[in-house]
Amino acid sequence: MSTLTGKSAVVTGGSRGIGLAIARALLARGASVMITGTSEKHLADASRELESVARGGSVIAQFADVRKYEDVERMLNAVVSRFGGIDVLINNAGVGVFTPVSEMSVEQWHDVIDTNLTGVFYCCHAALPHLRTRGGGWIINISSLAGKNAFPDGAAYCASKSGLDAFSESLMQEVRHDGIRVAYVMPGSVNTAFSGQQLSGQDWKLAPEDVAEVVTDLLAHPSRSLPSRVEIRPARPPKKG
Repeated sequence: MSTLTGKSAVVTGGSRGIGLAIARALLARGASVMITGTSEKHLADASRELESVARGGSVIAQFADVRKYEDVERMLNAVVSRFGGIDVLINNAGVGVFTPVSEMSVEQWHDVIDTNLTGVFYCCHAALPHLRTRGGGWIINISSLAGKNAFPDGAAYCASKSGLDAFSESLMQEVRHDGIRVAYVMPGSVNTAFSGQQLSGQDWKLAPEDVAEVVTDLLAHPSRSLPSRVEIRPARPPKKG
């Protein structure tokens, strides 16, 4: 098992589901981790759970809405103050609204795009100076296979993830010579239902821990390599037809 002792990480949307699994995996490898979210209760519950698996690192839970740049700046300043810097940024915060375009409200559109895409820009923009000060690091964006496989009633979500993929590709090329490696992970169906609660009868889907393992595997790669895009999907989904 690779060690992340002495490293600090931020996981947005880290109080439930995939984000919580990623935070758990990072702590188990010795990192210090800040998780963020928009529910004080979920953050408190997650913090208690994560403290029990921390191996040498520590946990901070901070309220932050990635749609608000001032919240993003505040959370990054807090993690630098507490841990001395930032080595890893995991952009996981995301929302999904699944409805036809004709029935989608303007507010729903903005909620998806502003969280899943603009929020990632905010976090990366604010984190890059800290990563450069640290001499490099990792940015890993949690995308989705929906970014390349559009489906009905998913226009906003698919557009946000497609945009995230292109954003990640561009950013990767911009900062690679600064020692900052950028990757995006594209899971298929994951058993979270955007609630952090696994559903019965969905055993064929990926578990949040499967995505977390991909993230920690990326972080373990030697500095000479840059696996910049990873697709992960259920091995045996239900057969169609």
